[in-house]
Amino acid sequence: MSTSAPLQRISKVLLILGALFALAPFTSSAAALVVGALLALALGQPWPRQVQTWTHRLLPLSVVGLGADMDLRAVARAGQHGLGYTALSIAIVLALGWSLARLLKVPRDTGLLISVGTAICGGSAIAAVAPVLRSKEHEISVALATVFLLNAVALVIFPAIGHATGLGQEAFGLWSALAIHDTSSVVGAGLAYGPRALEVATTVKLARALWIVPLTLGIGWLAARRGEANPDAPPVKRPWFIVGFLVAAALVTFIPSLRASGHVVAFAARRALVLTLFLIGASLSREALREVGPRPFFQGLLLWLMAGSLGWGAVKLGLLAVGPLPVR
Repeated sequence: MSTSAPLQRISKVLLILGALFALAPFTSSAAALVVGALLALALGQPWPRQVQTWTHRLLPLSVVGLGADMDLRAVARAGQHGLGYTALSIAIVLALGWSLARLLKVPRDTGLLISVGTAICGGSAIAAVAPVLRSKEHEISVALATVFLLNAVALVIFPAIGHATGLGQEAFGLWSALAIHDTSSVVGAGLAYGPRALEVATTVKLARALWIVPLTLGIGWLAARRGEANPDAPPVKRPWFIVGFLVAAALVTFIPSLRASGHVVAFAARRALVLTLFLIGASLSREALREVGPRPFFQGLLLWLMAGSLGWGAVKLGLLAVGPLPVR
């Protein structure tokens, strides 16, 4: 008891210092994520509930703030142009995930949660689908931990791969939106690559995130037909932050006098996003790492590599594109 109390005090102090480090203008998204994970794994998480709460609050608010530096015409173009290949890519990833889960003998719900998280937007999709499936706590933890680990890797290596293979900013933004799980990591990778990459990555990913609602409703309908739906499951969480992003983008697009203020809001949102990534890293635990058994993790890894490779090939060959974005 006497040894754990000082250690907990140290972890609290370092967590606060790490959060301040994440807010500094010179701190990159990848650095914030890595520092948070190292602190959590080395010293534990002194405020798990509070960190989880602030993570869930800051991420949507950060995305809304990023809309203040976007052009609504670019958002509309990305959503409309990407409708077809978004639906196709989601269907392909779900089919591959189902096949891999059966091949590797991954439990059904765990395999489906990993597939859904890979197909759409990571933890948000898993959190929406899990209550409908009445998934057990350890199944949710395994799926989330798998997606988190791969997100952390993608955030660090995707910009390096993009530069090494000569992807332009728009191509990289599109690829990252298709191949990285969580919105936070997609935006973080785009932020590290450049302003155009950030704009494309954010708009395409948000358009993709809209598919959470119909997919969750569809899975709930199938589960109900099997008599396995959870009658006490909460209603599907609507991605309200997408509406906020669109409203912010509309304001600065159609009211030119707000653009200067929009730049300030977007800068604050980018720093809040880096802080969010630090908190995501700080949420990692040794127990979560142990819970990621070899089979579910191998399914998630193979599915992620397949989705990333197919997306990179399609973007590199010019089969997928968002077109030039308007310059303000």
